[in-house]
Amino acid sequence: MSWNEIFVLFLKFKRMSETDQDILKRSKEIVQTYFKFLDKHVADVVSGKVIDFMEINQIASELFLSHKHLTDTVQKETGNHPCHFYDLKIIDQAKQMLSQTDKSVSEIARILTYDPSNFSKFFKKFAGQTPGQFRKGSKK
Repeated sequence: MSWNEIFVLFLKFKRMSETDQDILKRSKEIVQTYFKFLDKHVADVVSGKVIDFMEINQIASELFLSHKHLTDTVQKETGNHPCHFYDLKIIDQAKQMLSQTDKSVSEIARILTYDPSNFSKFFKKFAGQTPGQFRKGSKK
């Protein structure tokens, strides 16, 4: 193999490597944009600006992505489905409200668009304790 051929192969490899880096940068950008969107969206639901949580396909559309691309990208970059992070954001918001307000668990559930009995099950699944137990522990 001549030096010229080696140089051409090197350039092709370098170009491919730069393309891979661009894809990785875009993937990280998509995940960061998704997380920022979730922060704002959860805050909008809590404040009453928005009356219900969006589905993942609706969020993807808002971010000008297909549902599959958003899901695949978040999964690939983080190891978890986008719904996992959505649920965690909601749980974080619930924990904040439980520890920083005197709102009842039922009221917090309704603010977060949950039926109170389903909310307690949802909360316990992620937090390992009921909302009431969490509140008692956070007030100590």
